[in-house]
Amino acid sequence: MRSMTGYGRGQSTHNGAKFSVELNSVNRKQSDVVVALPRELTELEPRVRDVINAEVSRGRLNVVVACHQSASSAQNLALDAGLARTYYRAMLALQKDLKAAGEVSIETVLRAPGVLRLPEQQFSADEAWPHVEAALKAALGDLVKMREVEGKHLAKDLIKRVKLVRDAVRKIKALQPAVVKKYRQALHDRIARAGVDLPLDDERLTKEVIFFAEKSDTAEELTRLESHFVQFAHHLRKQEPVGRTLEFMCQEIGREFNTLGAKANDVEISQHVVLCKAEMEKIREQIQNIE
Repeated sequence: MRSMTGYGRGQSTHNGAKFSVELNSVNRKQSDVVVALPRELTELEPRVRDVINAEVSRGRLNVVVACHQSASSAQNLALDAGLARTYYRAMLALQKDLKAAGEVSIETVLRAPGVLRLPEQQFSADEAWPHVEAALKAALGDLVKMREVEGKHLAKDLIKRVKLVRDAVRKIKALQPAVVKKYRQALHDRIARAGVDLPLDDERLTKEVIFFAEKSDTAEELTRLESHFVQFAHHLRKQEPVGRTLEFMCQEIGREFNTLGAKANDVEISQHVVLCKAEMEKIREQIQNIE
């Protein structure tokens, strides 16, 4: 199981150029890959997406691919002398027009855009791809590793929270048989306070208790909840993406607790149901971080 949060970086070199890839991912219901590539490598975007989608199925992923010249390439800086002269004459003309003090130095001219530039890249996107791919896979390896480590911590937290909910459900199950007895006694006490002499085994009283017992029976809900918890724990141990499955199971567990609360007819059971629903909401929020 993996988290959706992670970071990875990879590098590769080719013909005096260094390719670097940085990845960072955050929570997102669907897969959303945003790729930033140098202008000369933009045609590689579909390949970059294919490699990422093979490893990551969910979350917003930002991909930044950069190409840097090595120190040896920087020694071959190209100087555009004509452009430099144009800048210089324009600066002198502006200075004269504005009657501004100071001098136009060579440093000022060299800093002007386009005067000094790196030589054009001597490789095509197809030639660069194997090296971009190597850097991308290295970055993906780091990203996936980080997501797996965080995923283990999330799994531990979820297991602890699910255990709390299962313990509460066991208490509800233990309390359930006494609910009908309490109702029978309470009904008889109300009849007695009304001044009606009615024995406990009266047929009308028995029918009312049977109807209440059928209406408040929670055996099906308790059985389904236990089944959901077993499946939930099973999915937490899987290595494949389980975020969407766990979200669905959370919804189903929530529905069972809503039905259970409606049938409770007992203060203590209702309190346990409220606590379970609060804990399930925390579990649902935590699942938003799982791939």
